[in-house]
Amino acid sequence: MTETTIDKLAAELQNALKDKGEILATAESCTGGWIAKLMTDLAGSSVSYDRGFVTYSNAAKQEMLGVSPATLETFGAVSEETVIAMAEGALENSLATVSISVSGIAGPTGGTKEKPVGTVWFGWAMAGSATETLLIVFEGDRNAVRQQAVATSLRKLIELLRRST
Repeated sequence: MTETTIDKLAAELQNALKDKGEILATAESCTGGWIAKLMTDLAGSSVSYDRGFVTYSNAAKQEMLGVSPATLETFGAVSEETVIAMAEGALENSLATVSISVSGIAGPTGGTKEKPVGTVWFGWAMAGSATETLLIVFEGDRNAVRQQAVATSLRKLIELLRRST
């Protein structure tokens, strides 16, 4: 996957957001604001992008998005429960109508048997709908894991927007 591919996905997402009249907020951990950067690189992004939360630490997830300490203690930062709370927290703390959340282990360290390096959880929230989640264990080095996570985040939200009425 190339930077050009990801840039094209971001432009496609921006068009889908505009077509549906939706506004995006992002809640990123392992991608470190990469999705926010891509979206704001695009001319006219202020119509379809509200804000990004880079919540790399557990404290940031709690303070900025309202993720409960109990969720983080029980399930960990890289979990379905956490990305749901992140995605929903991004909606609650913004003017957005849709959100993306990402939390994972990009490596090269930090993995465990249960959650190896490359493990990434995703969440997509849309006002009035149930939050959707996805778990993928990516292959590759730190940059490859992060790049694949960004592309997956964008691609899936494009699909969700196309399915919505």
